[in-house]
Amino acid sequence: MTTPSQVPEGVDLKNLRPGSLIDVVTKTRHYHIECLGGDAIRISGHPEYCPEPVPAHLEGAIERGRHLKFLLNDYRPVTTTRIVSLHVDQPKAARLKSSPSIN
Repeated sequence: MTTPSQVPEGVDLKNLRPGSLIDVVTKTRHYHIECLGGDAIRISGHPEYCPEPVPAHLEGAIERGRHLKFLLNDYRPVTTTRIVSLHVDQPKAARLKSSPSIN
């Protein structure tokens, strides 16, 4: 289960749990990003570079009004058109199961 939230300005991957999903709408495309931990992501949305989800590394934060920058295959930098909106779905924190009491 996820908790959706509209992100008015931007998001830093360091503040998101692995498994978080980010929808990024730029002036020309709609990207789907899955956070894998650190700057590692899986991204799709570009018909040539990532039509299906592919591993990549995000460069910097994702901010409305700025360009999304990511690195595919550790060597191909991609810079998008300006971001017009963001939406984040974070997985809910896992609940710890309590152990039965031993008397």
